[in-house]
Formats: sequence, structure tokens, C-alpha cells
Amino acid sequence: MDIIRILIAVLLPPLGVFMQVGLGKHFWLNVVLTLLGYIPGIVHAVYIIASRPNHSVA
Repeated sequence: MDIIRILIAVLLPPLGVFMQVGLGKHFWLNVVLTLLGYIPGIVHAVYIIASRPNHSVA
């Protein structure tokens, strides 16, 4: 399941973070990073997905 989240994070970083941690501070931080630059958003999203246990909202 993490592979799918990482692929989604590469295409749309905030969605990958949302699927992992929900609508919290990490999601909004990722939205800001993605708006400032696409690569920082991807790096943050992959870090969140790789470092956190599964707390999916779905």
C-alpha cells in the first residue's frame, strides 16, 4: 500500500500526505511546500509516507 501512496505523492504530493495523515499540519505544510516548489513537496510527502505508521483516514 505504501508503494501506491508514494506514486500518488510523486504525482500530487498533498494527496499522498492526506492519505497518510489526514487533514492536519503536515497536509497544510505540504500544500505550502508544493506551491513554493514541486520538488520540496514531493520530498516532504515521501518522507511523511516513509517515516510514519499507517494512520489512514480511509
